[in-house]
Amino acid sequence: MNPMIRMNAKELRTTEVDPAIAASIAKNRITIICDNVLDTYNVGSIFRLADAVAAEKVILCGATLTPPNSRIKKASINTTGWVNWEYSITAKEAVEKLKKETPGIAVVAVEQDSRSKPFYQVKYTLPLVIIVGNETSGVSPEVLDMADLIVEMPMWGINTSLNVMVSAGIILYEIMKQQAPGH
Repeated sequence: MNPMIRMNAKELRTTEVDPAIAASIAKNRITIICDNVLDTYNVGSIFRLADAVAAEKVILCGATLTPPNSRIKKASINTTGWVNWEYSITAKEAVEKLKKETPGIAVVAVEQDSRSKPFYQVKYTLPLVIIVGNETSGVSPEVLDMADLIVEMPMWGINTSLNVMVSAGIILYEIMKQQAPGH
């Protein structure tokens, strides 16, 4: 078993990425796709979330800004250097590539849609892809059509949606909870 590496925010901000340490961290078979996520705070926070759940990779698509970017780096607390990531012109292309490379991978879009289910009613299995979309228009319609499953965050108050990073965090922690032994 690999030793767990714990660094506080200051250490992360000032630590140079050590490729040997980064490679030694066991990864969960989770890929996070950002489909035109425009807010650099959200992008950086998703890197931080990807590190927290030891996701294999983040794929930034379309108009999503990529590292190196000072605002993404600041929001990510430098986890952009510790998390594997790549860029794809479109989320559709990213999903097609992942389905080709990893037969049987589950593609889960996070979106309010007539086809969506509450996130807590789903049994998640790895490997999987979680797709989050643009802060205004959501996940692209063509990508929603490619998804094996669409999940949403039920809203009981006046507000109709949550921040993209908050939604991703809640769902990813539900996925991690379901992967825990004895669950």
